[in-house]
Amino acid sequence: MTAGLPPIQRVVTGHNEQGRACFVSEDVKEPQLIPSGDANFLLLWTTETVPADNNDPTDGRERDVGTTLKGGSAFRIVDMLPGGESPFHRTNSIDYGVVLEGEVELELEDGRKTTVGKHGVIIQRGTNHLWRNTTDKPCRIAFILIEAPAYLHNGQPLDEYKPEQVDDRYGDTRIT
Repeated sequence: MTAGLPPIQRVVTGHNEQGRACFVSEDVKEPQLIPSGDANFLLLWTTETVPADNNDPTDGRERDVGTTLKGGSAFRIVDMLPGGESPFHRTNSIDYGVVLEGEVELELEDGRKTTVGKHGVIIQRGTNHLWRNTTDKPCRIAFILIEAPAYLHNGQPLDEYKPEQVDDRYGDTRIT
């Protein structure tokens, strides 16, 4: 299902044989419907390590990745469809989200909610949460997820619950 939002242009730079800046690739793609049917995802880039290795020639879009990439980072566009809702989940990462279009409701495990609108920024620090689009318009969010140690509560790490672990609709598919 298309969200009715424009496709995403991705430009990747690197270095040529002389060590000079160059364009490595450029493409335009549409986010694709994920198995749960409530959002479209487009993986833009990943890194295998943190800090990133700019000498790694791999196209970061080609790595196998779930919601996060163990030891690395993932950058994706998420189009939450009208009425769409994620399962509650917690990842061992720090996540930066920027709402590019529309608005999304963020709910924490205790039931507290807030709505984040266009140009709003979310810093998600390993908490148990869900996303919900309560409007009749799609919401586009750019997410950057960077590996982080689990949050320690009373000296004990809190368990990670990735969407693909807690919701059978995700199956074993690659989260693009």
